[in-house]
Amino acid sequence: MSVIPCEKNLELQGRIRDFAEVLKTEAHTLGDHGLDEDEFYSNVFRGAIERVRGQFSATMREKREFVAHVLNHMQDRCFIGEWESAGEANRHDYSVPLPSGRTAIIELKGCLDGNNTNIFERPPHADEFIIWSVCTNPGADPRHNAWSGIHTRLSAEIVSRSQRVDGLIVWDMVCGTIGRPCPKVLADPLRGTDVGPYILPPPCLYLFPGTIPSPRNNPAPSPQAIDEVQILQAFFDCFKCRASELNHVSFEVGHHGRDTVRSTSVTRDGVVQRQSNPTAIRRS
Repeated sequence: MSVIPCEKNLELQGRIRDFAEVLKTEAHTLGDHGLDEDEFYSNVFRGAIERVRGQFSATMREKREFVAHVLNHMQDRCFIGEWESAGEANRHDYSVPLPSGRTAIIELKGCLDGNNTNIFERPPHADEFIIWSVCTNPGADPRHNAWSGIHTRLSAEIVSRSQRVDGLIVWDMVCGTIGRPCPKVLADPLRGTDVGPYILPPPCLYLFPGTIPSPRNNPAPSPQAIDEVQILQAFFDCFKCRASELNHVSFEVGHHGRDTVRSTSVTRDGVVQRQSNPTAIRRS
């Protein structure tokens, strides 16, 4: 049982570690820097690593191109209307009209284990608001990241700031590749979908409660059904999802002394996949 069906590729992890060790000891032999070994590692190596790391972390272009391919695919097949990017002036990323006339708002995040996951604002015009995790690091641990995002970060924001989140998508261009093998398409390769340059497995969808948990008045709201979150229903229908793969996220909140505590559980196909003990909400 796990919070997400896929897991990190241990063989690839080993190769990444091995290459990192080679890079740390042999990098001075690369390029035409004109420095001896000591000077290179003292002055160039760390700066170069941090520069590359920053370039990979800072750019959203690849992630946005992926999302555009997916949303265009859905629009072309009439699962959604003509979507638009919200622009940098807003605290969300995409506005998506649905066939029913409802408006879904999508907030794009990375691997969910960082502080950026805590930064979001549900706009007043949102009929539905979801988080979409696009984690392009093939060396990341999807199970750690998904749980960290749902329990440690999103639940704290939902409860403490009354920020209703209707659901979560964990899905990106690494899914179904050697970096992140997907059990769904390993069991049935026909479940892949051609989307632009990608062949994508069905996404992992998480349904959250439709109301804000409150210790006194609403301590344990139930997760919504898939047809209550129409943007997730659109993903479900468009990308060959199955009801047995839907994840239902529950939060139970209460008081423990001066602290507000919450416990989180993720259920899939009627089975609890992961559950936390009551944990105090700590926000910096």
